[in-house]
Amino acid sequence: MSDFLEQAANELNAKVAGADFGGTAKFEVADVGCIMLDSDGARVGDEEADVTMSADAETFQAIFEGDMNPTSAFMTGKLKVDGDMGMAMKLASVLA
Repeated sequence: MSDFLEQAANELNAKVAGADFGGTAKFEVADVGCIMLDSDGARVGDEEADVTMSADAETFQAIFEGDMNPTSAFMTGKLKVDGDMGMAMKLASVLA
C-alpha cells in the first residue's frame, strides 16, 4: 500500500471533518491507487462511487494541501471528473 495514499486519506479526513458529505467519491491517483470518501470518512480502497475524480499524485497532493483549487485543476484539465458533477462541486468547496 502506498504511503502517499495513506497520507492523502488522512489529509482528506482532516479537511472533511464536520462537513455534511452524503454520497461516495473516489479519488483515482494515476499509477498509485484509489482513495474512497463517504460518510465514514476517507480510506484507501477502490469501489463504485457516485463521482470519480482522476489526476496524478502531484495534482492531488496540491489540492489536499490547499496549494491548488480543485475547480481550477478541473478547468485546466489536470483533474478529470466522471459521475455526479453536483457532488464534485460540493466536494470542491470542502477541499478549497
